[in-house]
Amino acid sequence: MSDIAHFFSPVDPGDILENSSLKEQQFGSLFNIYSTGNDFPELNNIDIAIVGVTEERNAANNHGCRLAPNEVRKYLYKLYGGSFDIKVADLGNINPGHTTEDTYFALRSTVDFLIRKNIIPVIIGGSQDLTYAQFLGYKDLEQTINIVAIDSVFDLGNPDEEISNDSYLGKIILHQPNYLFNYSNIGYQTYLVDQTSLEMMNKLYFDVYRLGQVRDKIEEAEPIIRQADMMSFDITSIKHSDAPANPNASPNGFYAEEACQMMRYAGMNDKLSSLGIYEINPGFDHGGKTSHLAAQMIWCFMDGFYGRKNDFPNRTSPDYTRFHVILEDEKYEINFYKSKKSDRWWMEIPYPPHKDLKFERHTLIPCSYKDYEAATNNEIPDRWWQTYQKLS
Repeated sequence: MSDIAHFFSPVDPGDILENSSLKEQQFGSLFNIYSTGNDFPELNNIDIAIVGVTEERNAANNHGCRLAPNEVRKYLYKLYGGSFDIKVADLGNINPGHTTEDTYFALRSTVDFLIRKNIIPVIIGGSQDLTYAQFLGYKDLEQTINIVAIDSVFDLGNPDEEISNDSYLGKIILHQPNYLFNYSNIGYQTYLVDQTSLEMMNKLYFDVYRLGQVRDKIEEAEPIIRQADMMSFDITSIKHSDAPANPNASPNGFYAEEACQMMRYAGMNDKLSSLGIYEINPGFDHGGKTSHLAAQMIWCFMDGFYGRKNDFPNRTSPDYTRFHVILEDEKYEINFYKSKKSDRWWMEIPYPPHKDLKFERHTLIPCSYKDYEAATNNEIPDRWWQTYQKLS
């Protein structure tokens, strides 16, 4: 019996699928499911674990999102596996504890346990304040981490208020000891964000990307996502017509295909070790459209995961082409690395010798050919400069 089994309640695939039968190539047949009457899955030889969390007590204006995990499963179980040989366990649901702190403790312990076993938890919430518990799962892993959030707002909140789905990020930033190195937001909508929050993001050297900026060239989201150790996906970042299952959904946002593309990028990211999808409220869905989309997003994540290249640069490996650029009157030098396996790019940040080693893993950061082009035109790439400022 696993150390985390007591946190979980089994699911009943027959009940979820309303007793419709599955073909042997569909996920519901391929997953190792903790179902009614079954033992908790053995986790040896598992790559990905589905973790439902039916917690919504800190959801501002979105009560009903606790019902999402089984609704998403209804569509996820019916999807067919791709050309990849999947090793996925569905661990069932973490049900609400006596207090929200109890639920957070269960999720935090689960994330920590799975990451140590080299298994990626794919969390289906519940409300987005669960991102805080997802983050706490890294607390004892003795490394600083990067968070990427796909979200139309920053969820900073006020330091004095209780944690909720629209204030969890403030709690993460203020957490002591502080093991957050970088936060990236993809898809914020300017008219939903106050200028003070934007200024704070700039002061902290966090990188935030407007919806229009990302949608203009969705492939530019790939190097941002490639930095992430954990990702939190708020379903309200997708436009209402493609994902109506939230009372706070906006007419603007990402299209369904763009959401799937970003999830594929997340799967391809060799560093990413946990993923959460939050804020789906089946009570507002139209014909299961949003739950169906979330299931396809998880499929795309798995497709990316099973296509991982494991090509994080080794500075001396012959598998990379190295480019050395000197700019600004020889004041700065940047080494770029291009993978011969995947054509992906990284750039090197000089690391001050007096600093302690805890930030050393952040000295090679993902980038794109566009950053290399900027450097050759004597412009310092924004993401290089932000990381340089944080390290110096």
